[in-house]
Amino acid sequence: AKDYELRQYETAKWASTVIRGETQKEAMRQGFWKLFHYIQGKNEKETKIDMTVPVTCLIKSGCTDFKISFFVPFEHQDSPPQPTDSDVFIEERKAAAIFVRSFGGFASPEKYTEEAEALARILRNRGQPFHEDFFYTAGYDSPFKLFNRHNEVWYFKK
Repeated sequence: AKDYELRQYETAKWASTVIRGETQKEAMRQGFWKLFHYIQGKNEKETKIDMTVPVTCLIKSGCTDFKISFFVPFEHQDSPPQPTDSDVFIEERKAAAIFVRSFGGFASPEKYTEEAEALARILRNRGQPFHEDFFYTAGYDSPFKLFNRHNEVWYFKK
């Protein structure tokens, strides 16, 4: 469809942290730095890991916990170094079909919510079943990239 796509993601490992009781913007900032320290060598092997994209944030309806995640690079998928920060963990996300809506610019929490609501409306109108109680934001660019930015919102297909 022109206003969204359906992607099939394979099972994969992600480095994640949960930030509780903060605004989404502050949770993203804190979570990003915890995960950045992990990839900079704050792990059992003291291994530096390449930064990957996207950086995702799990948004659950009516919940002030935000799970921020970095995709573990393919070369580390089989055995990612274990985090030494107790707030950081490796999770395996199962294969899933995901509805994706892409947009440009600098994405604020409000813009992500607006895009997620637009995607949900489109999916409902087209009779596409999806998990409505949560969505992911996905950011692909460094904060220093000014143009041609790429952001997404994801809903999991039922």
